[in-house]
Order: sequence, then C-alpha cells, then structure tokens
Amino acid sequence: MTTKGTPGRMVRIDDAMWVAYGELCEEEGTSRADDIRRHVHQRVNAWAKKKAALRRLERLQNPDS
Repeated sequence: MTTKGTPGRMVRIDDAMWVAYGELCEEEGTSRADDIRRHVHQRVNAWAKKKAALRRLERLQNPDS
C-alpha cells in the first residue's frame, strides 16, 4: 500500500535480512520505507552534486566550449 500518491516499488531481500532490518529500523524509531527513501535521497543528492562539480570543472578547464 502506498501513500501520498507515490508508487510502490519491489525489492528482493532475503527474509532474515528483512526481519533484522525491521528490528534495526524499529530501534531507530523509523520504518523500513522511510529509511530506504532517506538512503536513496542521500545517494541521488550526492551523485547530483558530483555531476555538477564535474560540469563546473569541465567549464573551467575548457572555457571556450
């Protein structure tokens, strides 16, 4: 079940890891879904920053292009 109009996604994780991950998230006061979303956002934001930095560096190295 999804909320706020976001589509559901499927991932494959073995049962033992899923149970342990649920316990970890519960101890941290979050849900698996929120934890996964935060992880994905952090990764994508870091990737976007890296790409932007590389574009700036390319412009500095090749100002005529």
